[in-house]
Amino acid sequence: MGSGANWRKITPAFEREFQILLLDQRGHGRSFHPPQGYAPEDYAQDLALILDELGWGDQAIHLVGHSMGGRNALVFANRFPRRVNKLVIEDIGPDANLESARRIEGYLDMIPTPFPDKRAAKHFFAETFPQLVGGGAQARVLAEYFYANLRSGAEGKADWRFSPVGVRASVREGRARERWELLATLAVPTLVIRGSQSTDLSREVFDRMLQANPKLRGAQIE
Repeated sequence: MGSGANWRKITPAFEREFQILLLDQRGHGRSFHPPQGYAPEDYAQDLALILDELGWGDQAIHLVGHSMGGRNALVFANRFPRRVNKLVIEDIGPDANLESARRIEGYLDMIPTPFPDKRAAKHFFAETFPQLVGGGAQARVLAEYFYANLRSGAEGKADWRFSPVGVRASVREGRARERWELLATLAVPTLVIRGSQSTDLSREVFDRMLQANPKLRGAQIE
């Protein structure tokens, strides 16, 4: 459900050394919202075409992907190993993890979009949403994240910035089967990053990833 804008606090640290592409993948941010084509393989092909269009086709890039983007980056690096210099996968593994997919779809089901306007949406995320997800700091972070993903559209109604159809298809197709074989055959140096409280990348899966291929290194952020 994120977009290239999520990286704007991070990329300034690299701008003096690298030319940076922040990508809104299909169905996300300001990119187009097709009715289908949301498998990791589709996203990987999109990136290949965009790099060609930019004239970066002959360059080996440093590819960084978070969550769904990390899985798409894994597929891209496997399909186009000569186009990747180094790979960073953040907070996602190659396992199927249908529980995580159901959790994301559950959030979408409990949020009654479109809202009449942004004010009604703000009230829902401040008052109702935290109660639905059990309250606490985690609920506040989620509420802020979802509210930031709304935009005003026709007649002032507030609806998702991303494609709900695309997001649902992404989590289903991305997590419907395991992709351990892609990890085992990676030919590029790869860093796997995990947050210590992550529910999407368990410590067990993280450790198993590091044992699957000698080109992988890991870092856990407390």
